Amino acid sequence: MASLLEMKEIFRNADAVCFDVDSTVIREEGIDELAKFCGVGDAVAEMTRRAMGGTVTFKAALTARLGLIRPSYEQVQKLISDHPPQLTPGIRELVNRLHQRGVQVFLVSGGFQSIVEHVALQLNIPTANVFANRLKFYFNGEYAGFDETQPTAESGGKGKVITHLKEQFHFKNVVMIGDGATDMEACPPADCFIGFGGNVIRKQVKEKAKWYITHFDELLKELEER
Repeated sequence: MASLLEMKEIFRNADAVCFDVDSTVIREEGIDELAKFCGVGDAVAEMTRRAMGGTVTFKAALTARLGLIRPSYEQVQKLISDHPPQLTPGIRELVNRLHQRGVQVFLVSGGFQSIVEHVALQLNIPTANVFANRLKFYFNGEYAGFDETQPTAESGGKGKVITHLKEQFHFKNVVMIGDGATDMEACPPADCFIGFGGNVIRKQVKEKAKWYITHFDELLKELEER
């Protein structure tokens, strides 16, 4: 296992940085916001809590929650326009700085492609660098499920995305940044994991992550010190 000093060196020399989105790049959890918007917020929040603490797989939890929300295409678009995702303070500056250094930035999320692409647009991240779950709709706009073939629909999916990126682009140093256990589990194959507690602190991640931050300024300072 790398020491904190070695991890900071990996971050400063990263050729790719992957960010989780919900409660990391943005302040909220997309699925909970969608549930609230569709009038089933409490029920879905309860299912999320059960999923976090139980043995249910990510895909089973996602299927159950979406089955309850059943969002239409129109509702998803209206959520984005009426309640756009709120960026976490400092993320815009950090992504800009990484881009200036020639670092590739990816958004790797168990959330929804349409919402995550909206976030990517605000951060000048190409949509080709977005890996998230795709909702499916019937021709009349009604909910028709989600694309179960996406790696992010599975437990361990973020690690699969990072393996794919390393194979495709031959990255040497890939950093994963996120608030949750699924982000921490993506290292390895990521070379370094940075736990983020600026929006919500997950006890398990805070206890186990060797490098844990609560503001993105801490990472900006690391880049400036070089």
